[in-house]
Amino acid sequence: MNACELTAGVTVLANSITSKLNDDELTLLASILVQLGDTLVIIVTQRSICEKTCQNK
Repeated sequence: MNACELTAGVTVLANSITSKLNDDELTLLASILVQLGDTLVIIVTQRSICEKTCQNK
């Protein structure tokens, strides 16, 4: 999948979700997804640091 297909797919998904939820529900879902994304970044960063640390021992 190229970048254009990926962004188009995300846009379609966002539009589909938006049509099903009210503003309060959308705000909550967006907040949850932001937290999920932030947590995933923390996990992958921690893994990377651990791998580098373990390789240097």
